Amino acid sequence: MKTFLISDNIDTVVGLNIAGIRGIVVSSKEQCAEEIKKLLDNKEIELILITEKAALLVPDLIEKIKLEMKFPLITEIPDASGSVKEENDILQYIKRAIGLNLQG
Repeated sequence: MKTFLISDNIDTVVGLNIAGIRGIVVSSKEQCAEEIKKLLDNKEIELILITEKAALLVPDLIEKIKLEMKFPLITEIPDASGSVKEENDILQYIKRAIGLNLQG
């Protein structure tokens, strides 16, 4: 399985490059969307890692890929400075995806 990283900072790209994962730094919404679309066309890429801050540049595109496509899988990861997500982010994702609130 080939994996590729899209990040908003060079530290994360360098760190994962050491682990054998290629990546790119993006700095704008347009650049991020363009790189994701290139990866969608590359059938060798089965997993896209994207830092949370980079994902915030294109949240609608990320959500569409997660809900409508089997491959590539796309996973948001924290960058070197830590997570920016809420603790119950997965519950919010489920609520948006199926309209069901799992919190009491």
